[in-house]
Amino acid sequence: MSMVAFIACQKTDYDIPHAVACRILGVSQSWFYKWRERAPSARRQRRTELDTAIEAKFVALGGTYGSPRITRDLHEKGWRVSANTVAARMAELGLVARVRRKPRSLTRQGRRPAAPDLVGRQFTAVAPDVLWCGDVTEIVTDEGKLYLATVEDLFSRRLLGYAMSDHHDAALTVASLQMAAVTRGGDVDGVIFHSDRGSEYSAARFQVACRHWGVTQSMGRVGCALDNAAAESLNSTLKVEFVYRHRFATRAEARLKIATWITDFYNARRRHSAADGLPPIIYEQQITAARAATTARRQQFIAA
Repeated sequence: MSMVAFIACQKTDYDIPHAVACRILGVSQSWFYKWRERAPSARRQRRTELDTAIEAKFVALGGTYGSPRITRDLHEKGWRVSANTVAARMAELGLVARVRRKPRSLTRQGRRPAAPDLVGRQFTAVAPDVLWCGDVTEIVTDEGKLYLATVEDLFSRRLLGYAMSDHHDAALTVASLQMAAVTRGGDVDGVIFHSDRGSEYSAARFQVACRHWGVTQSMGRVGCALDNAAAESLNSTLKVEFVYRHRFATRAEARLKIATWITDFYNARRRHSAADGLPPIIYEQQITAARAATTARRQQFIAA
């Protein structure tokens, strides 16, 4: 805060006369009035406009974006500003995107033999429908607990399938897998699906569903969240950016609002660092279009 703003603030907030504040700070009243009435410099005006743009974007996105994602949005609007500058302005404005809470594990190891770990903490894929991951997480409502099972494509981080229920069991995880397969048109033969060793995933019913769709199971170790870190990260994003910011009176309300958040925001508008800073669906569309264009050019070259 500048000295001029400080003196003005003392009068506004504490009713301290300008003359008294100027005398204490050792400056003349004429100097204060001259600088107070001076038109803002171009630099100061730009900073004010930048602060306004940052606050508007932060509020519009529900207070969930940090400086890197807000910087990308500003670049698309024509701003030439660095992520460090945006981070500094957000700190000055008191805009904090994430409030973390300690996660609670729901994993209960099943009695059936576990699938081998085919991923080895390498949570990337070269194309869609090569590697998926999933997990079950708990949502608290005034009516009781609600459980959410998800299936995420690790190529684009798109949430392909999800299901919600009062119970976390094999029926829940099967429903999420079926939704993911249908989202991809049913042609998912050869996909690797990675999860923890929870009973929901080692159950015979889930294994039958995997065989039906041609999906190969992969599982991390017991009690090691890092072995399924991508799914845990998705749960954290959901909780921190949406669930912890709302109170759900009923399970039905939670179902509707979470489904809307996934469909309208997470998949379609939320930027993801693993998707080159783009929303998952847009990333898939751009990569698919680019690869199709490359294939067409190669075919034209061969034909010529």
